[in-house]
Amino acid sequence: QVQPIQSGGGLAQAGGSLRLSCAASGHTFSSYGMAWFRQAPGKERKFVAGSGWDGRRAYYADSVKGRFTISGDNAENTVNLQMNSLKPEDTAVYFCAAGWGQSYYIGSRRASDFGSWGPGTQVTVSS
Repeated sequence: QVQPIQSGGGLAQAGGSLRLSCAASGHTFSSYGMAWFRQAPGKERKFVAGSGWDGRRAYYADSVKGRFTISGDNAENTVNLQMNSLKPEDTAVYFCAAGWGQSYYIGSRRASDFGSWGPGTQVTVSS
């Protein structure tokens, strides 16, 4: 089982940048991957971006495409999410999720496809 370990987040002004990181605790295989989801107060958890644990094969939600970028550190099994041109509507708790097994593939966007989750980190964007 892979357990995600999150770091980063915080407060930024609109138009600013923040960075999130997610490290995999446990052994990973090339078919394993991860994703970021976010949840605003009173709303459902939504997919943001995902990739393999090397940061390759990245895919994004339309709402963040062109603003958020995934990069990976293969040696550390860590994926970073660089968030630029932040908007107030990006404010949410961001969760890193790890995926593996039969119901998961790199490209999954459903929360139920992921087997373990980080505790979440707050991202707040002020206008």
